[in-house]
Amino acid sequence: MGELTDQLVQFINRYYIDPVIYDSGYNPVNTITWGLILGICVFGVVKLLQKMDVKIDDRFIYSVIPFVFAGSSLRVLEDAGIFSAPLSYLFITPNIYFVVFIVTTICLIFSKKLFDFGKIRNWHRLFSGIGLLWFLCNLVTLLYFEDIQRPDAFLAIVLFGSGLAFLIYYISTKAKFSIITDRVNFTILWVHLLDASSTFVGVDFLGYYEKHVVPAYLIDLTGTALVMFPLKLAIFLPVIYILDSQFKDEESISLTTFVKMVIIVLGLSPACRNTLRMTLGI
Repeated sequence: MGELTDQLVQFINRYYIDPVIYDSGYNPVNTITWGLILGICVFGVVKLLQKMDVKIDDRFIYSVIPFVFAGSSLRVLEDAGIFSAPLSYLFITPNIYFVVFIVTTICLIFSKKLFDFGKIRNWHRLFSGIGLLWFLCNLVTLLYFEDIQRPDAFLAIVLFGSGLAFLIYYISTKAKFSIITDRVNFTILWVHLLDASSTFVGVDFLGYYEKHVVPAYLIDLTGTALVMFPLKLAIFLPVIYILDSQFKDEESISLTTFVKMVIIVLGLSPACRNTLRMTLGI
């Protein structure tokens, strides 16, 4: 029994604890685990939002985006070594997702309650404003401790990612492929191509490395992070098509809209973090 316990402790340390303490990235075990937890959380959060009478629509998605920027910049503060252990462990993936989720939920409840009590007219505006203020505070703190080292990296990431995204949008418009021209769907495409662009610039030109299991394997296999662009398109174009074509009843639309928001978060968060790190030379 003692030997089994020791093996279990070693397993947990190797695949879950050590990657957080040493910020060594992902492995197949914790990647699958965090994915399953994310899937469970999606359904739980949808139920919570329905209970709060929060409509899951495009407006809600865009009001959450400032909190994504806030969370990403908070992660860069940890990358810059501003936080010391054990506090810094809170701001390493996946812990930081829970921290940002809790803060975002508190801000959402606060904004919605003020609206329900008739104190404000627009809770979306207050909610997104709080997220934007948080992001700006993080950004000011970063610029206090760090200098802008590579503005060219910022420009390259934005130009590569946005250029390809808008090219696909233009082609889709001409081809009357309405799935891509939908505003939220295009946002998904855009943020994930920005993520791919940040990986390409960082890995191929600036000496960074990929921490996620599948992208790291494909980059090693092909010898270039350019593989991230077709990888993103191969994954998310079919996902968008399936979400829009297979789930059309009212209850499913709320769930698929929330899933789209999660997909945006999963692309925008690393894109923002990577871009800030490279711009500041962290």
